[in-house]
Amino acid sequence: MTNEPMQEAGAQAGVDAGGNPIAAEVESLRTEVEQLRADMLRERADIENQRKRLARDMDNARRFANERLLAELLPLFDSMEAGLAAAAQNDPLREGMELTLRQLHRIAENNGLAEVAPARGDSFDPERHQAMSMVDPDGLPPGAVAQVFQKGYVLNDRLLRPALVVVARHD
Repeated sequence: MTNEPMQEAGAQAGVDAGGNPIAAEVESLRTEVEQLRADMLRERADIENQRKRLARDMDNARRFANERLLAELLPLFDSMEAGLAAAAQNDPLREGMELTLRQLHRIAENNGLAEVAPARGDSFDPERHQAMSMVDPDGLPPGAVAQVFQKGYVLNDRLLRPALVVVARHD
């Protein structure tokens, strides 16, 4: 009789002598819990990836928000530099133009704009230079910049306008 209450308690808990139906149900529930855990981890990883992508997109939006404005200022830089090259050294307006151009460059640099102005003899960089023509080496190594037609510009390491250059021909 003492075993009878234990068997009855076991039967009420759903455990039978063989344990098959309960064991199968427990195994099924374990599998379901593992699947839910895997789904939760996948969802958590997706959310984290979305958060990182959004942060990266916001950072790029901040870094390149003024790209259009700065690109529209490039012809102004070119015109002012051409005007300075043509102005006489003793022209009273020259000093004001130089000061204005320096201020514009400083403002542009503070906003991430940098010049791409290769010097004669620098090696040609197809990532930042555009070859307009080729000339005989004339003492320059092949593939070196022989002349710069127009400065280029980068905005936070993104090419805004390539430098237009003449390159020394390969022999």
